[in-house]
Amino acid sequence: MPMRPCSKGKITVCYSTVLASVVTDRGRFQKSSLALSFFYYTSFIMAEQTERAYQKQPTVFQNKKRVLLGTGKVKGQRLVRNIGLGFKTPREAKHGTYIDKKCPFTGNVHIRGRILNGVVVRMKMQRSIVIRRDYLHYIPKYKRFEKRHKNMSVHISPCFRDVNLGDSVTVGECRPLSKTIRFNVLKVNKAPGSDKKQFSKF
Repeated sequence: MPMRPCSKGKITVCYSTVLASVVTDRGRFQKSSLALSFFYYTSFIMAEQTERAYQKQPTVFQNKKRVLLGTGKVKGQRLVRNIGLGFKTPREAKHGTYIDKKCPFTGNVHIRGRILNGVVVRMKMQRSIVIRRDYLHYIPKYKRFEKRHKNMSVHISPCFRDVNLGDSVTVGECRPLSKTIRFNVLKVNKAPGSDKKQFSKF
């Protein structure tokens, strides 16, 4: 695929060979590490732009000259937080490119209060899931326990990719994120045999 002609000093990209070059005074194309690094940096930044507003971490400055000029690292900086309480930060949160302001590892959300466990029962929302918590309720009159359950809507960060129905998750209490969401997923435990379809108990 031939390159489109451009004026002096502008960057052109050949998508067939993925080669960035700069037009010189003589009209010849020369390889430029500056243009190549700028091309990779912009593609890295624009990968997560799926909303109307520009998605970025508010505490990270993206217009550093050493990044734009290619003199430093091509990959931009990323804010990652250690939430404590014995929970490890996922690898995807450290090296991923997603932007989520409600993520406890890369966003503006702090975990405090209750730590609960549940089972994933619905995954039809965007970055939110429904978990089921089973418990026993004691009835003094009959001196017996009865089975009860509660469904909770919780926020799940994009750093947890391989989550399926039936997986056990650990959630932590945070500030209200929406009308019904007050918890955030901190850890995912895969259900045994969740990779293949099989019958399971209700």
